[in-house]
Amino acid sequence: MESVLLCRDDEDYDALQKCFYVCCWSNNVIVVSDIEMSNHGHIIALAASLLDAERAAGDVKKRHAQYLATKYGEHNRLARSDIKVIYLDSDWYLRNALAYVPRNALDTGSSIDGYKWSSYRAMFSTGLPDGPCYKVSMLTRREKEAIFRTHADLGRVPWMVDKSGLLIPETACEHRYAEKAFMNDQAFFLKTVGSVNCAEMELKLVTNPRKRMSDGDMRNTVREIAQRWFNTEIIDLSPEMKTRLVPYLYRSHNTSVAQLARCVGLSQEQVKDYIRR
Repeated sequence: MESVLLCRDDEDYDALQKCFYVCCWSNNVIVVSDIEMSNHGHIIALAASLLDAERAAGDVKKRHAQYLATKYGEHNRLARSDIKVIYLDSDWYLRNALAYVPRNALDTGSSIDGYKWSSYRAMFSTGLPDGPCYKVSMLTRREKEAIFRTHADLGRVPWMVDKSGLLIPETACEHRYAEKAFMNDQAFFLKTVGSVNCAEMELKLVTNPRKRMSDGDMRNTVREIAQRWFNTEIIDLSPEMKTRLVPYLYRSHNTSVAQLARCVGLSQEQVKDYIRR
């Protein structure tokens, strides 16, 4: 968000973080890493399909908008908010995204490991924090509703909260997946965090997904992916190859049915059919 605060105080950050996890859980999506900032947030997640991830993202917008309306009386505050779901389609992309997300904390003047509203501290953790911890699944229905601000069924979640009701990241995110991405080597992870090109990741994760490419740029993108995936030119793509390529382009780029039809060499009805599949 360019001019809207999603989080103004700790209660707001807590609400957004829990909103991320509840919405993902409700849509069969697993959070790997997350961070909540004053005007934006990031989630890296595992999903069975892009549709599940998009539904989770849509629910985040809906639920947090309801929260802001209830607390501040600000209705339609997120009507123009921008939510993008992007494939992390290579080891390089995944590792750099995992490194880029916690680095957002530096924008607040905090250290990465000192920032409260991030799952960073779950990475390579040695156990639960000091003090009493409570299993969410063992809480009463009213306690769950009060702490997580939702009526969703949380009876099977593996999460735990501390004595203040804050979510404990070690119990909520799939940090083991993130660790495996770095060969279970903390030094490898920290080196990537320190060396990630933030400008490049900002372009890939934030800026580019908002921009509609020209037909020429989209055509070049199609050509590059066709070469990388199938080692062939656009004109030589088989129907089976296009069945894979078209939905990927539609979900991962800010494009349209008409533009894809022009750039891939299909009718608009064929593009719609491939997307529906």
